[in-house]
Amino acid sequence: MDTNTFSVKKYSPKDKNFWDAFVASTKNSTFLFQRNFMDYHADRFDDFSLMVFKNEKPVAVLPANGVENKLFSHQGLTYGGLILGKKTKLKEASGIFTSVLKFLSSEKIELLQLKLLPKIYNTMPADEMDYLLFIADAKLIRTDVLSVIDQKNAPKIASNRMEGVKKGIKNNLKIEEGNDFEPFWKEILIPNLAEKHDALPVHSLGEIVQLAKDFPKNILQFNVYKNTEIVGGATIFDTENVAHVQYISANETKQQLGTLDFLFEYLIKERFKEKKYFDFGTSNENAGKNVNEGLQYWKECFGARSISQQFFEVETSHYKKLESIFI
Repeated sequence: MDTNTFSVKKYSPKDKNFWDAFVASTKNSTFLFQRNFMDYHADRFDDFSLMVFKNEKPVAVLPANGVENKLFSHQGLTYGGLILGKKTKLKEASGIFTSVLKFLSSEKIELLQLKLLPKIYNTMPADEMDYLLFIADAKLIRTDVLSVIDQKNAPKIASNRMEGVKKGIKNNLKIEEGNDFEPFWKEILIPNLAEKHDALPVHSLGEIVQLAKDFPKNILQFNVYKNTEIVGGATIFDTENVAHVQYISANETKQQLGTLDFLFEYLIKERFKEKKYFDFGTSNENAGKNVNEGLQYWKECFGARSISQQFFEVETSHYKKLESIFI
């Protein structure tokens, strides 16, 4: 397909409505690609998101930020890649990606790094980029493993986790779902991250509160209480196919009370049992080179098994390699 069929432009705030409407209609996107989510940390990144048009209608977007002569799948997002419409077929996807690389090359951007959306989030087959990256001689630079439960084929929860569930019942723990993030952030999450990792949550309390206001059906908080004291909780990002655990934390009594076992048995077996997948996220450290064994084991005891998320780097000048695919 002639790349002149497509035009590529940088996103600007005046394109917000076009961007959001297109993202909502695609086959490989989630609410994280909506501009109200992407822009909450706009001050931290030099946004260089792209929109691709055909006959003045958007056919693809690329959430991205620039650093010198590199373009990244937006580094403030868990995943990314080229977002394609539901009607996009392989030949058109090839033309779109070729046009993107050609545009970036003309902008003196030499390298494009993509962290692909895990396939469990796709609403229909959307592996065009896997093939096109192969043709473009992209380099696989990182692989993370995500711990995911296939809700239709889930193994039984291990007996050691069920012992924790029994402790939770015995201790009269209560789970509250809502939009009250402050107790969890201030009393559990921030102190634990500071003590164990000398770190802060990716989202500040103010940011997660605002995001939950913008996406009330997608960002959910579950707090666990012993009497009136919060003892643990989890923040869930809920998408069409997947319930993703964004934050997990509990106080020092978690083993004695069974806090997290009690909470996650409920989330997996009751609250999100109708989802296709329950995604605990990654246990990787050191840019994918290591796995936190204890954390991985805990997730797998609930029935989670591994899927991969891949990161690629491609030279933008390689758009020429895509021009002779079809014979």
